[in-house]
This record gives sequence, structure tokens and C-alpha cells, in this order.
Amino acid sequence: MHSISVALISLRSLSAGIWVIVVLFLLSGIAVLYSVQPKTESIEMWVFSPEHQAMYLPMIESQSDDEKMKPRLSLMSIAAIKSRMMSGFFGGLPTADLIEVERATVGQAFMGPIEAIGFRDLTDRMDSEGLLELFNPPSLSPWSVQGRVFGLPHDVHPVMLAYRADLVEAAGIDLERVETWEEFFDALSPMMTDLDGNGINDRHAMSFWFTQPDNIELLLLQGGGHLFDAQSKPTLNLDLNAKLLATIVSWCVDPAEPVIDIDEFSAAGHQARIDGTAIAYLCPDWMCSIWKMHVPLIAGKMKLIPLPAFEKGGRRTSVRGGTMLGFPRTSENFETSWESAKLLYTSPEIARELYRAVDIITPVRSLWDDPVYDEPDPFFMNQRKGQMYIDLAPNIPIRTSSPYNTSAVLEIRDAAVNLAQWAKSNEVHQSKDLEEKAKELLDIAQQNIVRKMSRNAFTGVEN
Repeated sequence: MHSISVALISLRSLSAGIWVIVVLFLLSGIAVLYSVQPKTESIEMWVFSPEHQAMYLPMIESQSDDEKMKPRLSLMSIAAIKSRMMSGFFGGLPTADLIEVERATVGQAFMGPIEAIGFRDLTDRMDSEGLLELFNPPSLSPWSVQGRVFGLPHDVHPVMLAYRADLVEAAGIDLERVETWEEFFDALSPMMTDLDGNGINDRHAMSFWFTQPDNIELLLLQGGGHLFDAQSKPTLNLDLNAKLLATIVSWCVDPAEPVIDIDEFSAAGHQARIDGTAIAYLCPDWMCSIWKMHVPLIAGKMKLIPLPAFEKGGRRTSVRGGTMLGFPRTSENFETSWESAKLLYTSPEIARELYRAVDIITPVRSLWDDPVYDEPDPFFMNQRKGQMYIDLAPNIPIRTSSPYNTSAVLEIRDAAVNLAQWAKSNEVHQSKDLEEKAKELLDIAQQNIVRKMSRNAFTGVEN
């Protein structure tokens, strides 16, 4: 009895923080017990997009009377999918049979040796069924490791340049004749003016800034630069990368102020688009639907053209973002999941709805002749923009699947920030005069990413 009393006194003396830890431990144990209970016989699919969910549900309902053949869709945030996916791959917890994963999230799943990747290798299956030829080849690159494909591509996301055609045409300027970035800025220079007489430019040629990592990567890829080679070894300090970085930073430090930093998703940024603060914007296909939803006042005032090239004859597009559909190795329902995935990812009906709802073109090349892509779009002055994006799709840059890509892009962003600060301090504005400093800063960025990768024995990179 005495020992029991002492135990009770000891328990009562525990702090509130300790009790919280004890309760959380017990609850987590219960959760794990429940999570390892046998799953239902139907397959489960995780998605992060409400639009995707809305498109898939009718197709799923119509595919079969057998409930086991119909994926159960679970809508969750990108962060939640990443957390649960990685817990499944490395902690042995259950995952879904099908997982849609965004590019910025998938890298962690590709960490370590290829045989340890939590997603099923689809290469041989896709080859035997003709799917490797069916999909746009560059769209497979973010989901491929050492030539093996670990996910079906959901999209292509080619990039064009969207511009305020109402303002440009009123000024008598024809941007469709422009071939290079230099010609683009020269053509719009008469419009970069102080409209209210306060000594500050009120109109700029383009929205871009050296603090925007996604758009920096977009432009480096367009210009032929890359952050990793085919073996996933870092290449941040390539001479070409230094030249491209010097060029795009020179836009930001030019006293003529050809570019300006306009937020892509905020109310202030949308108002700037309405006001015409910038004439042109880097525009992947999915950005069109965001503007239609949030900036309807610019409808009928915009047009699209291929990106100006860095050099004559150079690439006129790039790529930004992307989603894949992966099959966890632990799933026991691969055959059923595979048939459902092919239905959802190669369906003409869903491809058509994907474009009409959110302006995203399909990576399935056999569907590119669908009449939906030839429909005039009133938002873009009745341009047949679907076909314009499709014409560029085969030319999007190849991208790395390295789990360190996000870190490398941030290193490039930091180098751009430091280069811009150096340029302003030393009053250096020409791109050629910035190349040496850009190379110096990229050498530092290369050292930083090599140091980070060398901590992982599987990268084959030594510090």
C-alpha cells in the first residue's frame, strides 16, 4: 500500500508539460494501432488540388460498377501529403495507392539510392504499353532518376510572355516581331516613362526581380543553363550560368528601370497589373487561370507571345511547376491503381476539362489535336492560346529530379541578390561587366551545395 501511495504522489507531482507529453504519447500510440488496421479493399488516392478532385470524381464514378475499382479521393494540403508520404516511405506507416505530388515536394522522395525510392519504377511498364512515347518526353524528366521513370506526368507547363496588348498596340509597337530579350526591352523603352511627373517611372517593360527564385530558375533553364548534370552532380558555377545570371540581374540594376518587382499572387500585385505598372509577365499556362479568377479587369487586354530568346535562334519557352502521379511500392493494389491512373491521366475528357477549367495543357501528345486547344480565348484577345502553348511544349527544358534542386535554386537566388547589391554599390549596370562577379558568387554557391550534398553518402559528391 505504501508503494502505491508513493507512486500516486509521484504522478501527481509531474509538471503540466510532462503530462502533455504523456498524453500525446498515448494518443500517438493509439493512432498508430488504428493506422495499421487492414485497409479497405478499394484503392485510395491523395490529391492536393480541389480542381483535380472535381475533374476526377465524375470519371471515377462512370468507370465501373465495381466499387473496388474506384479510387477513394482524399483532398489534403501539399504539406500534409509530403509529411504522410515521407512517413510512409521511411517510417513504415501506410500511404495511399496513388499520390499526386507537386515538383517542389517530390525531391525528398528521391533521396538515397535508387532502389530505396518509395515510388514504384514505372519505366518497363510504360515502355511495354507505349506510354513512354505517349507523353511529352521533356515532361518525364522531373520524375526520372538515372533514366528510370517514377511517376506519370500530369502537365507540361510551358511558359510564354503575356503582355498588355491594349497599351502596346496603342503605342504603335508590334511585339510579335521581337525575337530576343534585347529587342524586347528596346521595343518597349519608349513606354518606360514617368506618367505623373514625380521623377519615378510609373511603367516598366516587365515584372521580374532578382529575389524571385522560381523565375530565376525559369530564365536560366530557358537560356540553356542548368544546376545539375545528367548524373545529378551540381553545376551551379557554369560559365553559361554566370552569363545568364549577369544578364537578368542587369535588368534589375539598369537605371532605366526596365523591370519591377510585382507580386504574382497578392491583391497589390493584381492591382499593379490592372494599372499597367508592368507591360509583360512570365506566364506558364496555369497562370492564365489565376488571372481570370483574380484580375478579370484585364480580360480582353492581354496577348501572349513566345518568350524572347537570349540569343537569336535560341529557345523561346521555359517551364515552371509540375505534378506527377506516383505509385508507392507498399501498395498491394498496383494493377487496379494502374488502370485507374491511365484512365485519369490519358482521358480526353479530363484533358479537355483540365484546359477549360484551369488552362493547363495535357502532356499526352495524341490529344494535342483536340479542338478545345483551338478555341479562341476572349481573355487574350481571342488568341488560340491552347495551341500556342502546345506548339512550345516539345521544346521545354529538361529538368533535374535532384532532391537538392530547391536548395540549389535558393543558392542561385542568394547569388543574384549579392550580385545586384554589388552592382548598385559599384555602379555597374552592363551584363558583360557583371559576369566575372557572377562567376565568383556562383563558385561560392557551388561550394555550398557540394558541402550540403557531401553529407549524404549516396550522392557521390565529395566536399
